[in-house]
Amino acid sequence: MPPGSPSQIFTRHDRIFERNRFVYPVISRRSGGLSIGINLNPDKICNFGCIYCQVDRKLPGSTRFVDLEQLRRELEELLQAAVRGDLIRHPLFANVPPGQQRLKDLAFSGDGEPTSHRNFDEVVAACAEIKRLLAPEGVKMVLITNASLLDRPHVVRALEILDRHQGEIWAKLDAGTEAYFRRVNQSRFTLQRIVDNLAQTAQRRPIVIQSLFFRLEGEPPGPAELEAYCDRLQTILAAGGQLKAVQVYTVARPPAEPMVGALRDREVDAIAARVRQCTGIPTVAYYGCEFP
Repeated sequence: MPPGSPSQIFTRHDRIFERNRFVYPVISRRSGGLSIGINLNPDKICNFGCIYCQVDRKLPGSTRFVDLEQLRRELEELLQAAVRGDLIRHPLFANVPPGQQRLKDLAFSGDGEPTSHRNFDEVVAACAEIKRLLAPEGVKMVLITNASLLDRPHVVRALEILDRHQGEIWAKLDAGTEAYFRRVNQSRFTLQRIVDNLAQTAQRRPIVIQSLFFRLEGEPPGPAELEAYCDRLQTILAAGGQLKAVQVYTVARPPAEPMVGALRDREVDAIAARVRQCTGIPTVAYYGCEFP
């Protein structure tokens, strides 16, 4: 099976870990190891309604209030456990191979768009300080974002903090045409707004584009959509945007909508190859799982 192929350890990304409410550990296929997630949307509210979303929104969220002091305590305790090696010995990670056991990053992710948190810059600053004090050298801070709010002042301030603390932005771009964007991401924002935000953000620092492709009612994205997608990447480059890499991946956990299915490994590889050929951007493929 190709290096990016998932095993059972990648098919669960539970946001609740023991008594924690905001901080949780996962083995991340794209991070390549242990990632400590920071969930700023425990209410499960998101400004995108992606049809492939793997968050179960049928169950209500736990709270709308993010207690920063509790988040700090949870992050400190989990980070210390990871550094000691206690965390990877937890029964949840019993089958993790040695190559996937290393702590790779702290990731602002979870059950919604993290930048929508009104005090996002304050949270990033607090987490950056904890990382500075407790994390081994080389551990990154990753923002996983749909790019809708990257132009907001409090988000711009947060990105500048990330820049000073080994930060990396993984920003969503799933579509090339407005029609496909509206069908897949179901947002009040326009695709042009997303592309503009990506370009402006990438003018200031290199970013990673994360793109999830899938079967929609049994069909993979067509050639015209993929060509338009590559054109959007070229638009960002032409505006002076720095694109460090593109992550081409497909669903690895059961999505919300039954019309969504995983691409075959060779289909993911074909899309990644096309992106490389059309744009020259380093592109990495990550594979999925079939679900009944």
